[in-house]
Amino acid sequence: MNQLLEEALQYARENGCSDLHLNVDGPAMIRKNGKLIEFPKQFDNAQTTEMILSMLNDLQMEQLKQGKDIDFTYVDQMHERQRVNVYRQQDKLAAAIRIIDNRIRSLEELMLPDVLKNLAMEPRGLVLVTGPTGSGKSTTLAAIMQYINERRDCHILTIEDPVEYLYERSKALIHQREIGCDVDSFDTALRSAMREDPDVILVGEMRDYETIAAVVTLAETGHLVFSTLHTIGAAKTIDRIIDVFPPHKQEQIRMQISGILRAVITQQLLPTLDGKGRVAALEIMVGNDAISSMIRDNKVHQINSQIQTGAKDGMQTLNFALAKLVRTQKIGLDIAEKYSDDAKELRQYLGM
Repeated sequence: MNQLLEEALQYARENGCSDLHLNVDGPAMIRKNGKLIEFPKQFDNAQTTEMILSMLNDLQMEQLKQGKDIDFTYVDQMHERQRVNVYRQQDKLAAAIRIIDNRIRSLEELMLPDVLKNLAMEPRGLVLVTGPTGSGKSTTLAAIMQYINERRDCHILTIEDPVEYLYERSKALIHQREIGCDVDSFDTALRSAMREDPDVILVGEMRDYETIAAVVTLAETGHLVFSTLHTIGAAKTIDRIIDVFPPHKQEQIRMQISGILRAVITQQLLPTLDGKGRVAALEIMVGNDAISSMIRDNKVHQINSQIQTGAKDGMQTLNFALAKLVRTQKIGLDIAEKYSDDAKELRQYLGM
């Protein structure tokens, strides 16, 4: 354990920071409420190098020497977990460290809509949580997994790179597999999943063609699958999945997606009005018959209008979510307009 690193991590955690960045030949930085600021104490190059290398084991050290980026979970002396990416830039070491809350917050604590509870109880299908890096996708998925864990007699299998939140068994049997530790790749883990009798599968990220194809197959064969994509909005998410496939397979995947997609949840984290934290604004598309038909008939561009009229199924637009946060004084109007994709429509929701 490196004492400087431990102190820096503890400071970041106690001050509500989401990330700590260590840079050789540059200042340490922390992200608080979405903003990057300088860490109050600075470290010289030798100290920063030692802080970064102290987190690596022998295998990871060897991989780093081979020019590879290293993803892993680091557990500090307080038994708190961090997700770490160690990389090089301009031939100098750097580390991005995400602070993980040991306690999994509930859907209610996160103020997430009740439709997520309905999705957690679906017997099968595909649910995608999307959004930019740092938008809270992992936190939302952890809350959904915990909701399932407390209410369903089922087998939950998670495939992550690396494992972030740890679940304690409640009603469900839970197995968490880490890429590079328990299994060599997402592809291998997903192929094995068919033989491991899961009911619910969490795939950390749909990164490539092989992973997306395997996730679609698992959802088609009677499993409830959750995963993430770095996309914004339901329409762009569906287009992204279809575009990954070669042209001669796109018609087939369109048919498959139309049958299995239960929801696309796109979220963004916004600074709260009191300046003490961040709150999630969600666009929610639920895969009803109308949505399925649009996907099947290659009319994905019409999905946004369907979301606007799909409130009875639990759907909501981003502007609807932003307007609600403004009305309840969770965020300011200036922030809502900054994140809105249509400020005029937002003002209409607010009666302005």
